[in-house]
Amino acid sequence: MKRILNTLFVTTQGAWLSQDGENVVVHLDRQTSKKFPLHLFESIVCFGRVNATGPLMGFCGRKGIPISFLSENGRFLARVDGPVRGNVLLRRQQYRVADNNEGTLSIAKSVLIGKIGNSRAVLMRTARDNPDRDMHPLTDAVRYLSGQVEELKRVGNLEAMRGLEGDAAQCYFGAFDNMILNQKESFQFTGRSRRPPLDRVNAMLSFVYSMLAHDIASALEGVGLDPAVGFLHKERPGRPSLALDIMEEFRSWLADRLVLSLINLNQVRADGFVITESGAVIMDEEVRKTVISAWQKRKQDELTHPFLGEKIQIGLLPHMQARLLARHIRGELEVYPPYQWR
Repeated sequence: MKRILNTLFVTTQGAWLSQDGENVVVHLDRQTSKKFPLHLFESIVCFGRVNATGPLMGFCGRKGIPISFLSENGRFLARVDGPVRGNVLLRRQQYRVADNNEGTLSIAKSVLIGKIGNSRAVLMRTARDNPDRDMHPLTDAVRYLSGQVEELKRVGNLEAMRGLEGDAAQCYFGAFDNMILNQKESFQFTGRSRRPPLDRVNAMLSFVYSMLAHDIASALEGVGLDPAVGFLHKERPGRPSLALDIMEEFRSWLADRLVLSLINLNQVRADGFVITESGAVIMDEEVRKTVISAWQKRKQDELTHPFLGEKIQIGLLPHMQARLLARHIRGELEVYPPYQWR
């Protein structure tokens, strides 16, 4: 079993990273701020105006520790990695499956069944845990999503699947505001806005989604798959389509519930966000640190994998799903089993 390692998140603006032997050194205002042994990390993620020296990038490349650069909002900008890892035969088979309509439909359908089913489960859990509140919008959405799952099982066209997914997402996010139980005036949600996020909830969602996509892309590369060649999301230059595919199974129960918990438990406050002249909403450094800390802590929690029947840390789930997908692509599993949250 792969040992779960940490990710070094650097959010302080103006910081720069260098190498000192087997350590990464964080500098701020021309002073050494902190030093960490690199063997503790599986990746490094830099947000905003954070730089890294060439020797550090070269060392991390040799050690298989990717360095990703994201905007302050969490939008992916670039990634520095070493030589391509993994089994070339697996990647060649992945490309064959991606070019095969039947193979593509099978994987895309599994992913969407997992996504919509998990969205439904999140809504059901919230309604069940709050019997003293009016949860009719959530129960109505649950019924609609149940119908979408059944319809999805009968569809045999990729564009039709994407249409069903779009309708399901609209229904789910249409009920999302009802899961915000505290700080309603400051954290209202009227719909998804991405580039840029236009409210505090979307700012947090986009940020957590970026961290999730990073973890899944790393997991796919770790088993030898190409994160850029997906089955549900269309391929575009620079787009990790396969990582976005697998990410769909994790969005609602992992990323969305984390954001909702931070709001409902009053762990983030409205004054920790900045509204720019363009209307974009940005988290300040303290909120980013709070979100990252909660994310890292959540990844240490354990649950039972429904397909394997084994207890596993949440942080290892992307690696497990990547392995299951690789087994399906190699022909060892008839169908790719998506992660379905209970």
